[in-house]
Amino acid sequence: MEIQATVHRMAPSQEKALREAARELEANFLAEMLKSAGIGKTPEAFGGGAGEDQFASFMRLEQARQMADNGGIGLAESLYHALKERMDD
Repeated sequence: MEIQATVHRMAPSQEKALREAARELEANFLAEMLKSAGIGKTPEAFGGGAGEDQFASFMRLEQARQMADNGGIGLAESLYHALKERMDD
């Protein structure tokens, strides 16, 4: 008796959505790391005040997205493969 493994192929749109979700997770992780590193922190003298503080998170997130788009730290790829494997189960 032979047991065959069933291989499920994801639709290209599902695969694209999964990759995008993994990339966005990496970007959010990187944004938190940038925040911890003090990137975007308002300087004491000659700072932009409350407005700058409020929009600094948008700047960090966009910087993190650019980092993730350019390879990031490899977290998105690891997340993608883990999520894809989970969906195949």
